[in-house]
Amino acid sequence: MNKIGKIQQGVTLIELMVTVAIIGILAGIAIPSYQESVRKSRRADVKGVLLGLTNAMERRFTEANSFCDAAAGGAAVTGCGTATGDTGTPSIYTIPTETASFYTVEISAASANSYTLRAVPAGAQASDSCGTLLIDNTGSKTVASATLDASTCWSR
Repeated sequence: MNKIGKIQQGVTLIELMVTVAIIGILAGIAIPSYQESVRKSRRADVKGVLLGLTNAMERRFTEANSFCDAAAGGAAVTGCGTATGDTGTPSIYTIPTETASFYTVEISAASANSYTLRAVPAGAQASDSCGTLLIDNTGSKTVASATLDASTCWSR
């Protein structure tokens, strides 16, 4: 048998191990970066929801001269600031399903003239470094339980 002219085909074990190592290094860098990018995108979505809900609260105030009862769909409940219609999931604004899967958005109307909107990360978003996003009736944007400061979380 003549072996001259035949080309050896296949991959050596060393070549395979080098390829696996390169893929491992690239995945170790790319996956965390991708996950952070997804968290930032979800955070941007909920910031838009909070601003939309802020507009709905202002409309509520122009109609009823009060921020109370926004969680009760506008039905009057006694005890503004302490009633169940003053806190909880908003009924005057629809939270998109995509956002509701990763954030719990709540209203807290302390009185007829003030409120705080809260977006608490949940599920896959729970590890977000910005934590809970807050905005109140004066437009003050803050964060709670975050490793980053409010200006960083609300600007990016």
